[in-house]
Amino acid sequence: MNDTAFWIWLLRTLGPAAAIADIVNYFGSPRALYEAGSTQWRLSGLLTAKQIAALAKFSPSESGGVMKTCAENGWQIITPDDLTYPQKLLELRNYPPVLFVWGDTQVLLQDVKIAMVGTRRSSNYGLRVANLLAGALAQSGAVVVSGGALGVDSEAHRGALRTHGKTIAVLGCGLGTPYLLENAPLRREIVRQGGAVISEFLPFCAASRTTFPLRNRIISALSLGTVVVEAGERSGSLITARYALEQGRDVFAVPGDIISSAFTGANKLIHDGAKPVFTPMDILEEYAYIYPDELRLENAQKTLGEMLREAGVPKAEPVSVKKPQPRKPRPKKGAKVKKEVPELEELDAEDEDCPFDKPVQLSLFDREKREENLPEPPPADENSKVSIKTNNENADAPSRKEIFEKLYKEHLYDPRRKRKREIIKGMLPYCKDYADAKLLTELNLRRKRSAVCCPRKTGI
Repeated sequence: MNDTAFWIWLLRTLGPAAAIADIVNYFGSPRALYEAGSTQWRLSGLLTAKQIAALAKFSPSESGGVMKTCAENGWQIITPDDLTYPQKLLELRNYPPVLFVWGDTQVLLQDVKIAMVGTRRSSNYGLRVANLLAGALAQSGAVVVSGGALGVDSEAHRGALRTHGKTIAVLGCGLGTPYLLENAPLRREIVRQGGAVISEFLPFCAASRTTFPLRNRIISALSLGTVVVEAGERSGSLITARYALEQGRDVFAVPGDIISSAFTGANKLIHDGAKPVFTPMDILEEYAYIYPDELRLENAQKTLGEMLREAGVPKAEPVSVKKPQPRKPRPKKGAKVKKEVPELEELDAEDEDCPFDKPVQLSLFDREKREENLPEPPPADENSKVSIKTNNENADAPSRKEIFEKLYKEHLYDPRRKRKREIIKGMLPYCKDYADAKLLTELNLRRKRSAVCCPRKTGI
């Protein structure tokens, strides 16, 4: 049994983010820890009773299923014993015992890695800044590290891929968990362009509210510095910034609107000592003299506005603060509520589309239909449902009101006419003057109370 099985056993028993540094240093390796037995575990004083029970419950031989699953899906397993394991993670007391990697493991060994985090519900300004800034950093030779979530994280990955750079997505769940499926194409593109998608959780570990703060410590520990693009006062990206400070990493922040609450967290970081970012050079100048062979600073001097113009992207609109609308008081129990009647649209008789001789206010049209041509009146032949005859042709002809009542019933209860606008539109060809239109309006307004519109009363 190889040592990888013992590292997986340690992850499975103690869980992610457990303080295993002192435990491994005391026993020498996970294999030696397993062989020591429960007596030595208690005598060491490093393990709680709950942890001892968990270590005794599972066996390293049960790790074979995890290794088989990773092999079938093309995921690599790297442990602190491997050369591809990032040495910066070993500085943590709770470094991950196992990293599951989908993609190129060599990208984890690059020296200049910059983390970029922000809120999931980012504004248009934050998304554009994240995309442009990450693209410039990746073009200069840095690897962009982010969490693969929506908002700023996704735009940071897309910006690095846009300039054919490399990026690392650190997930807060297992690689086999169907989480955030809308970002699945983005994760595949990261792998295709030489990046990596990594996780410290077992392949099918579900995402939860506790897993994301745990993965934030990996994002900050992998990187030389963390850039906060947009963050509110209680944003989860501030957890990453706090981890970066505890780990001795640099913290950068993009200034935002001082009025909007969406930028309160980032602006507060600047107030507390974080370096404000206006150009990519504000970040890269901190590491240009340490890694001169890995960074290319030709395009790092450009401001974000210049990069926007070169990319042909219009400038983002400023964030507008809308005043909250007062809520209407709820009516008392038993009180009558007066329904609001929408305003009727005024039709001008001079318009070509208006079939009336005088101006009239009707709720028969909406704005998008005013440009449409009205249908021709149906022919008045024997086969038609209703033939309109004048009083001169037949003295016993029905009145105009009777004709319109019958027309209205036929159109209203026609199964092909389900919308009120279509019903009225079907009757418009029969309107010859202002009186007809007024009569049609009256029928429409009292359609709920009129016996003419009720098939049970009329027998139609």
